[in-house]
Amino acid sequence: MAKPNVVSKRELIQYAKECLVEKGLEQFTLRAVAETAGVTQGTIYYHFRTKEQLLLAIVRDICETSWQEIARPKEDAIAHALASARSRCSYDSFFHKLFLSLVASGFNNEEIRHKLGEIMAMENEALSRNLSGLWAASPIEGVSRDTWGILINAMVDGLALQAVLQKDFPVESIYREFEHFLKGLSALTDKEGKK
Repeated sequence: MAKPNVVSKRELIQYAKECLVEKGLEQFTLRAVAETAGVTQGTIYYHFRTKEQLLLAIVRDICETSWQEIARPKEDAIAHALASARSRCSYDSFFHKLFLSLVASGFNNEEIRHKLGEIMAMENEALSRNLSGLWAASPIEGVSRDTWGILINAMVDGLALQAVLQKDFPVESIYREFEHFLKGLSALTDKEGKK
């Protein structure tokens, strides 16, 4: 039985995420989202005229959620950021299945591709800002903090991709060593600052 049309746009986005992960991009339709949410198609059309509009709303939601987490400065920013990334890194990761589904759809939809590119750029900038708070200078001469932000973001995304594809991927040990690697880089900047 359909729910009354009092479902919020935010709730519909959550249902759409679930639908996208469960059904995949090929079977992701506004009708399928309506069925998942238990509402009429009219309710979906009231908020989203097209499937692309809904996919972009999902991208925006992922962006906002992700950046609220990363942008807050923490006492041990490296450990906190890695713990956050590790918590979403698994074979059954809803977040990464959703994100990778959107990446795949972006190859054929320039608007989604552009929006995902903006999100990646914002993530890179936020990571660079956080590194500026941790490092007085880059730990390796000739490699800017901006480049470090991009590299770290790529490493986190690469680890997530491997975890989604390999059931026995050693997430805990990899992230433990990744944290050790980043703290080692921080120690290099501390040594340079003391000279």
